[in-house]
Amino acid sequence: MRRIPVFPTLVVLAAVALMMALGFWQLRRLHEKEALLAHYAAAQVNPALVEWTSRGVGEDLLYRRAHLDCAAVGERSSMAGHNAAGVAGMAQTARCALPGGGSALVVLGWSRQPNAGVWRGGAVTGVIAPGPRLVAMPALAGLEPNAMPDPSELPNNHFSYAVQWFLFAATALVIYVLALRKRT
Repeated sequence: MRRIPVFPTLVVLAAVALMMALGFWQLRRLHEKEALLAHYAAAQVNPALVEWTSRGVGEDLLYRRAHLDCAAVGERSSMAGHNAAGVAGMAQTARCALPGGGSALVVLGWSRQPNAGVWRGGAVTGVIAPGPRLVAMPALAGLEPNAMPDPSELPNNHFSYAVQWFLFAATALVIYVLALRKRT
């Protein structure tokens, strides 16, 4: 019976330990993501209005209702989006200069055509979406309402990633044991 090679065994065991650590890290991320999604869900039903200031808004305020004053409308553009009925089209956006400095991206509303609607600025109320951007509610510039940002649409696939890492570790061990058995 041959001896087990030391260096290759240490390399495989180190790789397996790393894969296991990544699996446990993904499980910790799963719990962090669940807590974040619960925070966002609570933010959705919080009736208090957040004031969007020249300093912007933090990620902790995502999905909260907010208000801002658009002192001047800058760059206008469109991005793929859906209306409140789920129909695909173009979300119309405007970069707003805020009183006191800073800027904010405002999603004005939805249309089938790019760069639709005319808007000269003013008060905006809506929901803070990732980006961050303020999705106007009600829609502005004569546009249709956009679909409201929903935290349940954020992926939470950390459990499947953890399972993958554990399976990779198990596979590495099985392959190494089979290689050792074939060697003897």
